[in-house]
Amino acid sequence: MLSERRNTAAATKFFANALSNNGIPLRIVIDKSGANCAGTKEVNKMLKRFGCPTKISTVKSKYLNNIIEQDHRFIKRRTRPMMGFKSFDSAARTLEGIEVAQMIRKNQFASRASGFEQFAALAG
Repeated sequence: MLSERRNTAAATKFFANALSNNGIPLRIVIDKSGANCAGTKEVNKMLKRFGCPTKISTVKSKYLNNIIEQDHRFIKRRTRPMMGFKSFDSAARTLEGIEVAQMIRKNQFASRASGFEQFAALAG
């Protein structure tokens, strides 16, 4: 998820979206940013209001989510020479294209067609 700011509201929206898509976990591994801590606290408050008996615990570690962070290498490799984006809209569209290209490369779509066939199907 791309957001204009890394604040409590953005973190809360991210965690709420992730929980609605994937279910409620017992534990979340986050880095040591204050926004993520505040976001998980807000999500726990929302779960308590809805009557959920479990509380999501957080683990603050720089290295435990390293496998997921490795996926950002390809994005950084493409965007670093560009020296940033002028607008949020152009950043969102460019990153979306990079993500689709990576998904095609990793064969993460439902069909088992070749990379070119997947690209042609998405482009058409």
